[in-house]
Amino acid sequence: MYNFERLEVWHVARELVTKVYHLLSKFPVEERFALCDQIRRAAISVPSNIVEGDSRISPKEQMHFVEIAYGSLMELYCQLVIAVDLGYLQKEWSEVIEANRLIDQTARMLSGLRKSLENKTIAK
Repeated sequence: MYNFERLEVWHVARELVTKVYHLLSKFPVEERFALCDQIRRAAISVPSNIVEGDSRISPKEQMHFVEIAYGSLMELYCQLVIAVDLGYLQKEWSEVIEANRLIDQTARMLSGLRKSLENKTIAK
C-alpha cells in the first residue's frame, strides 16, 4: 500500500471522479469533446495531484501539488455550474447535488491537508 492510499481525501476525490464520469455520460453528444473533455481533465487532475504531491519529499513541494489539486477542484466546480446553466444536467439534479457535496468535502479536506503541510514547513 502506498502512503497516498491512506489519505481519505484521495478516496473522496476518486469517488468524485466516478460521479463526474457518470454525469458526463448524460451530456449531449455535441459536448463530448468540448465541455466534457474539460470537466474530465479537471476531475482527474484532483486525485492525480494529490498522489503526485504525496510522492514529494518536502512539505513545501507537497503543499504545491495540494494547491494545484484545489485549483483543479474549483475549475471542476465552475464547469459543472456552467453545464447546469446550459441545461445539460437538469434531469440529473440529485447527482449534481451529490457531486457538489463531494466537491465541498474534497475542498475542506485539501484545505486541512494544506494547513498540516504548512505547519510542517513552519516547524522546520
